[in-house]
Amino acid sequence: MRAFASPVVLAALCTTSPALPQTAQTPFGDVAHHVVRVDGLRFHYVTAGSGEPVVLLPGWPESWIAWRKVIPLLVKAGRQVYVLDPRGFGDSDKPQGGYDLDTAARNMHDFLAETGLIRPGGVDIVGHDVGTWIAHAHAAAYPGEVKRLVLTESNVPGVSPPAPVGIPSEAVNLKSWQFAFNRLIDLPEILVQGRERAYLAWLYGTKSTRTYAIEPAALDEYVRVFSQPGALRAGFAWYRTAFSPEGLAQAKARAAQRLPMPMLALGGGDGVGDALYAAVATLGDRVKGGVIKGSANEGCGHFLPEECPDELTAAILAFWRETP
Repeated sequence: MRAFASPVVLAALCTTSPALPQTAQTPFGDVAHHVVRVDGLRFHYVTAGSGEPVVLLPGWPESWIAWRKVIPLLVKAGRQVYVLDPRGFGDSDKPQGGYDLDTAARNMHDFLAETGLIRPGGVDIVGHDVGTWIAHAHAAAYPGEVKRLVLTESNVPGVSPPAPVGIPSEAVNLKSWQFAFNRLIDLPEILVQGRERAYLAWLYGTKSTRTYAIEPAALDEYVRVFSQPGALRAGFAWYRTAFSPEGLAQAKARAAQRLPMPMLALGGGDGVGDALYAAVATLGDRVKGGVIKGSANEGCGHFLPEECPDELTAAILAFWRETP
């Protein structure tokens, strides 16, 4: 596959010291921006609040701002929040390779080590979408580093049942089309490059229930990071690699591991529903799960942290209280 662009070169982002963050007002809340070097690459992350730490991971095709509505709720609950842009996401570097989940788990381990978050008893980790893939892979490889694990709105490679054979219904196709499209070689870049805004607007419009939850400023930011050199290739690479023969072999080995930490699996009522809980329930003996349905008038779609931040945060906090 040909390369479409060189990796992005990050500008300095406020501070590279996790110990002395400088909080700045942004359109997405009061957060401090940092860059840490992991595996020879620059990883961008933000922090907010004080107290017991929790690490949040966004999903494709987003960045740290996917958690912009949850961050202040967790800070209000007395938590110090870290949100990492994984490899290829947001303002982190976008190298040619390394998008397999074993590498992602090692990157997560190194990030926790560099930021001082490896501690007795582990740290709370919450993932969404591809962030759920990364969080599960890290928990399987480094279980002692995870206190409690929350996984939201995703399948789990190697654990979730494969898609049924044949042409999906229109409703199913609207929810799952990206798994086939993103894995194609070159064609997604050819069709999307230069049309990032139209592509993302359509994606958010069809995969969310509360379409207004992706406000214009957020869409502008997503278009900015998705249009960076190498960003398209990096985003699609997560899918190409996870479902390659090598990626599926990694996933099969990972799925055989029992996870000891308490886990919570949450799907949107208009998203994956209880399918994520059904998959995660096979991974350990301390698994809770449920569906975030929203109100009687408005459901919750795929983008749970943005569409239903209050309901999602309440479920996470309740889980933490039940598993101190």
